[in-house]
Amino acid sequence: MRRAVVIGAGGQIGRPAVRALARDGWEVTAASRGGARHASWPGAVRTLRLDREDDVALGALIGDGCDLVVDLVAYGARHAPQLTGLADRIGAAVVVSTVSVYEDGEGRGFDTMGEPDGLPRYPVPITEDQVTVPPGDATYSTGKVALERELLSAADRLPTTVLRPGAVHGPYSPLPRELYFVKRNLDRRPRRVLAFRGASLFHTSAARNIAELIRLAAARPGSRVLNACDPRPPAVSEIGAAVDAVMEAETETVLLDGPPRASVGSSPWSAELPVVCDMSAAERELGYRPVVSYPDSLPETVEWLTGRLSEQDWREAFPTLARAYPDLFDYAAEDAWFAARQA
Repeated sequence: MRRAVVIGAGGQIGRPAVRALARDGWEVTAASRGGARHASWPGAVRTLRLDREDDVALGALIGDGCDLVVDLVAYGARHAPQLTGLADRIGAAVVVSTVSVYEDGEGRGFDTMGEPDGLPRYPVPITEDQVTVPPGDATYSTGKVALERELLSAADRLPTTVLRPGAVHGPYSPLPRELYFVKRNLDRRPRRVLAFRGASLFHTSAARNIAELIRLAAARPGSRVLNACDPRPPAVSEIGAAVDAVMEAETETVLLDGPPRASVGSSPWSAELPVVCDMSAAERELGYRPVVSYPDSLPETVEWLTGRLSEQDWREAFPTLARAYPDLFDYAAEDAWFAARQA
């Protein structure tokens, strides 16, 4: 039986990835910091605690060898040698990167979005041969580029598929953007405001679709870079409408012609220019077909988010989201804006 090791198995992508590989006939070892087992995994899945930074522990995990390593928590060049150093014991690898590695050709990317004239102007759609930011350790994006290049340079020793997802969604997310709409509905907010007329596009990636790409890449080892996104990215207004449909909520959406007014109209998807990725390479090379659409994926996400919010404040439940978007629920500012608008 083919043996697979999944590093970061306890996370948002790891849970469906372990399930997809196990159902495809792989003997899976699911390694994570907590070593927990998910209820959806078959009983044959082996679980193990692992500190990703511990080289000795990683080597022991690989043991005498495995056919596949799926690494979901590799973040920089420092993690590449951990894998390539074990290349003689690993058949192939699948490593998750990010679409934030892309640059628009004029020095603009995700890292420059907050700067004057820093908004990237990407082609639509973005293909995998689009220029990337320089490798380095300064940011998440530059670290991912460094990781990618180190791994791909070792293609003769370790065939590696690099996957670049966009806005990852699904249960167990540390950055659940859908909370923007879910919490407003739970708080019975009758109106919401969306900048750029609700047309912002940031290509979504269902965790289950990424897991399907991992399954397909595992069956066809090779050195390649592939976008890992949903079939069609919904605009932010469509996301809101889809969440409303799941929650049976009726909400008035007010559309701004331009950017947010401070926090009013700002959402985790708010961008004037689109970020849309081409998925034809994955279709061509792996025969990829998404297993779930964005609307069909929402019910389990909404249920999970609702459950988390019933237990604790949103900042405690999702500290990563709170740090990234501290004013996500500035209701006082919204109410003041509406009042001034009606005066």
